[in-house]
Amino acid sequence: MAGYGPTIIPRMDDCPITSASDSVSVSQFPTLTRYIMGKTGDKELAILLMALQLACKATSRACNKAGIAMLFGLAGEVNSTGDDQKKLDVLSNEIFIDALTNCGACAVLVSEENEDPIFVPEDKAGRFVVAFDPLDGSSNIDCNVSTGTIFAVYEKKSEKNATVSDILRTGNDILVAGYCMYGAATELVISFKGHGVHRFTLDPSLGEFVHIQAHVQLPEGGGKKIYSCNEGNSRNWDAAIKGIIGKWKDSDKPYAARYVGSMVSDVHRTILYGGVYLYPADAKSKHGKLRVLYEGFPMAFIMEQAGGAASCGMFKGKIQRLLDIVPETIHEKCPVVIGCKRDVEAVLEEYKIQGLC
Repeated sequence: MAGYGPTIIPRMDDCPITSASDSVSVSQFPTLTRYIMGKTGDKELAILLMALQLACKATSRACNKAGIAMLFGLAGEVNSTGDDQKKLDVLSNEIFIDALTNCGACAVLVSEENEDPIFVPEDKAGRFVVAFDPLDGSSNIDCNVSTGTIFAVYEKKSEKNATVSDILRTGNDILVAGYCMYGAATELVISFKGHGVHRFTLDPSLGEFVHIQAHVQLPEGGGKKIYSCNEGNSRNWDAAIKGIIGKWKDSDKPYAARYVGSMVSDVHRTILYGGVYLYPADAKSKHGKLRVLYEGFPMAFIMEQAGGAASCGMFKGKIQRLLDIVPETIHEKCPVVIGCKRDVEAVLEEYKIQGLC
């Protein structure tokens, strides 16, 4: 873009903490802040990532104090896709919008909770575009099950004022994607294009995300045989999804079923343990249920960076790689089949066996 140098993505090659003795000196902590400030080579991108980091910390605090602060329950509204909003949905959305619109690095924001894109005022606008789900898995909030934030960052294409076309593009254009999981610990997993996947855990005593694992990869060979999906929808699945799930259940060494119902938690487990996460299209949701821009794309990007695969299965009449989709609307939905190559390829092969492609 005119007036700017190329975006330089950080090299994530420092070693994480490997023993208790490493934590003696605070100056030795390989924190997310140090990575952002020292490695991006791009001041504006660094500012954006610092704003995202701050919003994740604030959301983590809100989740931890939800019961005490009376933040459980519904807010009485529905979001852009018709889902009931929880009080924490509304609060986390406000946190992220406030942090990103005021950081000076963003031009357009797309949130699950807002029907329309948010165009940052010209006097505060920067050159990046961010799509995010501020609180994934919010239906689990009231029973204290892990929730999370998902985000993807692009560089805008427009020379001047941003337009919707700056976000309606394939997932191959993502510069940075990540998710933050709010559970027993608050963990941020982030991937810079071409530089692998890295894990950071929030140390509450420091208020810093500490690097705990570099270059995260799915287990060799696909790892544990685990499938993760909502089998309550199985009656409405197509023949291929029914067929492959049946084969996994009936094999000599059957797959285990694990399903939290929070995409962040289920995908995080899949990356660390292996297996596959599925949210296929069905007779009720013919285009799937998960949103392309702020759920499908960032998770597919991270999964591929970690050595896995990401597909839509059957979508709009053909098998498609998830990151190749060109969304037509900001809240467009798609089926999701992501995980180790062993299992994703088995799903796609089942479509051929069933004669569906």
